[in-house]
Amino acid sequence: MKDRVVTENLTSDDITDSSIRPEYLNEYIGQGEVKENLEIFIKAAKMRSEPLDHVLLYGPPGLGKTTLAYIIANELGSNIKTTSGPAIEKSGDLAAILSTLEPGDVLFIDEIHRIPRFIEEILYSAMEDFTLDIVIGTESSSRSIRIDLPPFTLVGATTRAGDLTGPLRDRFGIISKLNYYTTEELTDIVKRTGRVLDCPIEEEAAVTLAKRSRGTPRIANRLFKRVRDYALVKGNGIIDVEIAEVSLDKLKVDALGLDETDYNLLKAIIEKFNGGPVGIEALASSIGEEQTTIEDVYEPYLLQNGFLKRTNRGRMVTEKAYRHLKISRQESMF
Repeated sequence: MKDRVVTENLTSDDITDSSIRPEYLNEYIGQGEVKENLEIFIKAAKMRSEPLDHVLLYGPPGLGKTTLAYIIANELGSNIKTTSGPAIEKSGDLAAILSTLEPGDVLFIDEIHRIPRFIEEILYSAMEDFTLDIVIGTESSSRSIRIDLPPFTLVGATTRAGDLTGPLRDRFGIISKLNYYTTEELTDIVKRTGRVLDCPIEEEAAVTLAKRSRGTPRIANRLFKRVRDYALVKGNGIIDVEIAEVSLDKLKVDALGLDETDYNLLKAIIEKFNGGPVGIEALASSIGEEQTTIEDVYEPYLLQNGFLKRTNRGRMVTEKAYRHLKISRQESMF
C-alpha cells in the first residue's frame, strides 16, 4: 500500500514522537463522556484500594485508545506493560507477560481481537480470578500448573469489537466506544500540539488543519508536523492559513480530508464499474489493494461522509462523490 499522510495507521513518526501525548485526563481533549466515566471509575477504585475493572476501548484507529491506556495507568499511579494480540502466539508468551506484573499494574493489549482463541481461554481465569492455568511438558508427561497473579487491570483496544468473542467481551467491566472528533475538538488538539512543539499556529490555520484531518487526532498531528516543515522552510516558522492551505494542497489533502488514494478508489468505481455496485473482490483487484486494506483503511471515512455506500450487491458511489470529483453521471458512462 502506498504511504498516506492521512492514514489512521501508525507510522514510525507517530511511534517515536510521544511528546505530544497527553498524560492525564485533564489534558485529554475530546471523548467527553468516556473521559468523565473513566474519571469516576478510577477515583472509586482508588478510594476502595482495589484494581480498576478491566477496560475495553474500541473504535476506529487513531482516536486515542493507546493514549487513554497510558492515561489510565498514570491516573492510577501504576506501571503499564504493553503488548499486542498478534505478538501473543503461545501460552508461554502470555505467561511471561503476566508473571512480570506487580500489584495494581496495567496490562495494555492492542488489537486484542487478534489473540488466538486458545490463548483467549487462558486469559479468562487471569482476568476473573487472577490465576493462570497452563499445561507444561509433552503429551506423555504433560501436567497442569496454576500460577497466582497479582491483581491487575487489563486494558484492551480494538478497531473491530464485533470480532471479539462473547466470553472475552463479558469479562470487561468497563466498555467504552471512541467516536470521531469534531472540528472544534481537533482545532483544540492542533493548537495544543503547536504549544507542545513550540510552533505557533494561527486560529484560522488550526481550523483548516482540523477540517482536513478526517475526525482523527493522529492524522491532525501528522498533518501539523508536515505543515510545520513548510512553515519553517517557506515561511517565517509561524503557521498561518496561507501556509496551511498551500502545504496541504501540495500534500494532495483536499478541503474535506480526501487524498489521492481516496480519489483513485472513487474514480475506479465510477470509471471501471459505472458507479457501481461492485463487489469488494473486483474492486480490490482493479486498484491493486487487499480487501482488508480497503475495508479497514479507505472505506470508513468515505462511508461516514456519504461518498460511498454499501448495498447487498456491492459498493456504490453517491451523488456527493460525483459532485466532489466534478464528474457527471453522463461522463462516467463513456
